[in-house]
Amino acid sequence: MVKIAVGQLQVQRDPEQNLATIADWAAPAAAADARLLVLPEGIIARDPADNAYTAEMAQDAEGPFVEGLCRISAQAGIALAGTVHLREPDGRVRNVFLLLDRGTTLGSYQKLHPYDAFGDRESERVAPGDRLPEVVEFDGVRLAPIICYDLRFPDLAVALALAGAEVLLCPAAWVRGPLKEHHWETLVTARALDSTCWVIGAGEASARNIGNSLVVDPLGVRVAGAGAEPTLFVTEIDTERVAEARRRLPVLANRRLPAPGQPEPSPEPTRR
Repeated sequence: MVKIAVGQLQVQRDPEQNLATIADWAAPAAAADARLLVLPEGIIARDPADNAYTAEMAQDAEGPFVEGLCRISAQAGIALAGTVHLREPDGRVRNVFLLLDRGTTLGSYQKLHPYDAFGDRESERVAPGDRLPEVVEFDGVRLAPIICYDLRFPDLAVALALAGAEVLLCPAAWVRGPLKEHHWETLVTARALDSTCWVIGAGEASARNIGNSLVVDPLGVRVAGAGAEPTLFVTEIDTERVAEARRRLPVLANRRLPAPGQPEPSPEPTRR
């Protein structure tokens, strides 16, 4: 059993303001005995009126924002997870999940599937990843990340479960629109059932994005969640429920399809 906090942040234009909010939430999360605070996607900076702003505000991996996250983790005594936009030496931007514990990077993953849907073209601003996430053991729990639009690709969740994941962490900035809240809750629940993993969806809450963070158990039961406003909540994750679900619903053991493999190289996006 491990306690995990979800911080449904409203990401501001100013990175320092976002670090201050994360610090304000890390302390009470740690005081509630949470070992990990899961944050949304793209937490360095955001402008709801400008889709390109988050990528434009990308920093180096050793830059002040990641340093600030490491400092907050160390001071509060809690691990942090979320995604940041990092600039590569060639000037391209990566959307990278980080799992940080008191200054140590326990895991990282570059988003595989840019959000090229519903009229957006994230691939014009952000380079896609080219490999599956790694499963990381943390406090006796095997964690793996998926990021926002990745949620729409069930093979990824299945591949991570087959690799040993028990909990999938999904930082997101789920854009508002018709049926989007329905899509979000349905997909988080479906990925839990596909993988018989816990799924923790941490959404950004703003005029652009829906919030609606939620935690779903391995049999698809919602056990905690939030509405559309910024908030912090803590939930307990019991990995015995993973073992029980896999006994009762052995979809992984019953598979007759090939196991999903590493992704194929992505073509360069068409510039418009």
